[in-house]
Amino acid sequence: MELSRLNELLEQFPRRRVAVLGDFFLDKYLEVDRGLDEPSVETGLVAYQVVRVRRAPGAAGTVVNNLAALGAGELHAIGAVGDDGEAFDLCQGLNRIGCSTGGLLRCPELLTPTYLKPCDASVVGLAGEHSRYDTKNRTPTPRDIVDRVATELERVLPRVDALLVMDQVEMPDCGVVTSLLRDRLSELAQRFPDVLFWADSRRHIRLFRNVTIKANQFEAVHRLNPAVGEEVSHDELQRLVPELRSEMGAPVFVTCGERGILVSDPAVTLVPTLKATGPIDPTGAGDSVSAGAVLSLTSGATPAEAALIGNLVASITIKQLGTTGSATPDQVRAALTAWNRKQHQPEA
Repeated sequence: MELSRLNELLEQFPRRRVAVLGDFFLDKYLEVDRGLDEPSVETGLVAYQVVRVRRAPGAAGTVVNNLAALGAGELHAIGAVGDDGEAFDLCQGLNRIGCSTGGLLRCPELLTPTYLKPCDASVVGLAGEHSRYDTKNRTPTPRDIVDRVATELERVLPRVDALLVMDQVEMPDCGVVTSLLRDRLSELAQRFPDVLFWADSRRHIRLFRNVTIKANQFEAVHRLNPAVGEEVSHDELQRLVPELRSEMGAPVFVTCGERGILVSDPAVTLVPTLKATGPIDPTGAGDSVSAGAVLSLTSGATPAEAALIGNLVASITIKQLGTTGSATPDQVRAALTAWNRKQHQPEA
């Protein structure tokens, strides 16, 4: 891709209107100074001393953060959270980056999903993180809440260019994207053909229909618990991804780690990534891909061009340690220059 072509696409990003539907979490980091440890009088256990608290929208909120950093013109959050302090912090964080939260329902019967992340203040990145504490809703989402979310969705769809569906909760029907809502999305995708429907799901990606999906290499072949360092062979992906494309009835984007992204629309194309050097933090990398690819597709990019821009965004965010990062248009331009240089280098 030439820089001039990238600039053509980036110039359209501020005109794009995007809604994000799904599981909005609060990421809450407790930075601990281990030099201040003291024993608890009551239990004798170590009482860790928190010296700074960082809060940020997580899960679906990470996608919103990436969309905002890339310059999206209008953003809408659609989902359901609790009516508690975590919901206040989450909405405050979304509003701060220009995202409307009118469609993010406050429901007293729910908990606001939260990733509580204690970490050593003096150690950067994953190495400094302690065990995480997760707050999730672990019973099926009430039907009336699902219906209210669907109503908000239909209200917003005529006003947007794209809908990103972020299905973070792994327990069936315990998040925002239940089986009922998934069926409704399939119908709405046909009713609103001018809106790009894009879905990402940790466990249920193969249950979507009529929407463009982003899956990782293991989700694409329905391998749910891969071993550390495992990869799906290119030959297996080349064989199975077209079948997945046929099942979905829409284009398929499959992230393959350092190899890049396979796109099936319906022919299969591998778009190489820009390999990172030095320490990385892959948290939220897939969300970065989704943000870059969706803004590109709605700005006139081909699927292969969108995959490349998604790759470039992720290559930037994974270098931001200890946080779910984001990328600016200028950083994407610099990454393309490096990517083009790499493509023209002879193999070692």
